[in-house]
Amino acid sequence: MRGLGSPRGPEFRTVPPLIGPPLIGPPPPRHPVQRTPAPQTPAPQTPVTSPPRGGRILVAAALVAALAGAAAGAAGARLFEGSEPAPAAALPRVAPAPPASLTGLSATAARVLPSVVSVETRSSGGSGFVIDDRGHILTNAHVVSGTSTVTVVLHDGSRLTARVAGADDDEDLAVLEVDYPEELTPATLGRSADLAVGDQVLAIGSPLGLSGTVTSGIVSALDREVRLGGSRRTAVQTDASINPGNSGGPLVNARGEVVGVNTAIAASRGGGNIGIGFAIPIDRAAPIAERIIRN
Repeated sequence: MRGLGSPRGPEFRTVPPLIGPPLIGPPPPRHPVQRTPAPQTPAPQTPVTSPPRGGRILVAAALVAALAGAAAGAAGARLFEGSEPAPAAALPRVAPAPPASLTGLSATAARVLPSVVSVETRSSGGSGFVIDDRGHILTNAHVVSGTSTVTVVLHDGSRLTARVAGADDDEDLAVLEVDYPEELTPATLGRSADLAVGDQVLAIGSPLGLSGTVTSGIVSALDREVRLGGSRRTAVQTDASINPGNSGGPLVNARGEVVGVNTAIAASRGGGNIGIGFAIPIDRAAPIAERIIRN
C-alpha cells in the first residue's frame, strides 16, 4: 500500500528480523547467542547444512507450480465472469387440476349465457334474451322506450342492429327483431308455476353495463304484488343480485330454463341492490311476447 505512511503509536512494535540461515549457499558463521533459559527443555536443533544441488530444482519447481496455479485461478475467474448466472430454483406450485366437465351452476350459466344479449340505446341500456330461432329477443319496454332501433351485443361480442317489433307498456315487455337469426341462440323457456320459495335461481344480464354477469340466489317470495309498467302486477321475488342494466334479462332455474324476466328492484335511497329483486313470471311474459310477434 502507498500513501498510508509507517504505522505509529504504542500498539505497533517493530518486529526484529528473523535469525536463520539463507535458503541457498553456505551457512554463515555461527556466533554464540545469549538466551535466557526457558522453563521447558528446548527442542534439539538440527544442524544446518548446505542444501543439495537439487534444492535449486525444487525451488524452481515450486515457483512454476505457484505461477500455474495463479494462471488457472485467473482463467477460472474469467470463465465465471463470462458465464450466464445459474437459473434460480423454481418455487413449488400446485399441480394443475385435470380438466372436468362443468357441473352445477357453472353448467347452468354456460348453457344460458349464449342466449343473453346486451341492449344499447342512445340514452340507456339493459339486457334481453333470445326466445326463438326467427330472430326475436324479449326485453323490458322501459329499456327501449322512445326508440325504434337499438343495438344488441351478443355473448361473443358481435353487434347487431335490432328493430323494436312491439311493446306492452302496461306489462313492461317488448320484443326486438334482428335480420340474422342464425347468429342467435334461443333460450329454453320453463314454467314459473313450478317455482317454490327456496328454489335456486340465476339472474343473467348486463348490470351497470357489465355484460355477461351472472348472480345467484333463491326465490324469496311468489306472487309479490309490485308496480310494473303502468299498473300493479304480481312478480317473482328473488335475492339474486339485480341492478340497473339487468332489466330485460332472464331469471333461470337450476336447469337453465327461463322462469322470469328481471324487471325491477326494491332499492334504498342510494339506488343499489339490497337483495330484493322482481321478475315478471315467464308464464305471463311468453303469451304477451307471442301476441306482439303475431301483430
